[in-house]
Parts: sequence; C-alpha cells; structure tokens
Amino acid sequence: MFKLTGTLKVANETQVISEKFSKREFVIETKDQYPQLVMFQLTQDKCDYLDVYQLGNQVEVSFNLRGREWTSPAGEVRYFNTLEAWRLERIDGNGESIQDKARIDQIEDDGDGLPF
Repeated sequence: MFKLTGTLKVANETQVISEKFSKREFVIETKDQYPQLVMFQLTQDKCDYLDVYQLGNQVEVSFNLRGREWTSPAGEVRYFNTLEAWRLERIDGNGESIQDKARIDQIEDDGDGLPF
C-alpha cells in the first residue's frame, strides 16, 4: 500500500469498459520541489468516490501498484503499470485529514436501538 498527497487536478467521468468492469481516472499534482502529475484509477463501486470532491481540493490517495504483461497479436510482449486507488481523503492546509460527511456510513435507527 502506498499514499500520495496532492491537489486534485483532473477528474474524468466513469468509463464502462464492459458489463463487469468500469473505471474512473483522475490526476493529482504533488507539491514536491518538482511537482508531478500522477494519474490514478478507481474501479467498480469505487468510481463514485470522486463525486464528493472538487478540482483544487487537497487529497491523500491510498493506492496499490498493479503491473501486468500483455502480448500483442504479433507476439510482442509489453508491460503496463496501474496505480489503483482504493481510498481518498480530503486534507487541510496542515496535511490533516478532513472526514467527509458524505462518506460516513449512516445507520438508520427505527427506534428499537438495533442498527438494522
């Protein structure tokens, strides 16, 4: 697991690749001495994580590095990497996490004290 902090620069729409797979790409800009533009992808039910963010928000991205091999029809072997995000958190100017109310799991209370 890796984490990277930066400014949300690009938030693309969700792409439906097949009936079983969808992805959404986004880019953050780091605040390093030499800022980097880093693209991540969210997949499946995580695609809507970006809905509560606006361009310019400071975010911390938790992600996994994925690598794969692909062989072309001509027999050429190529390798690809993907930064697969699995969590986003808004951070303030001091680098502290701001808990998103939109992402807090709500438990409905029907009056009997049970969470279901």
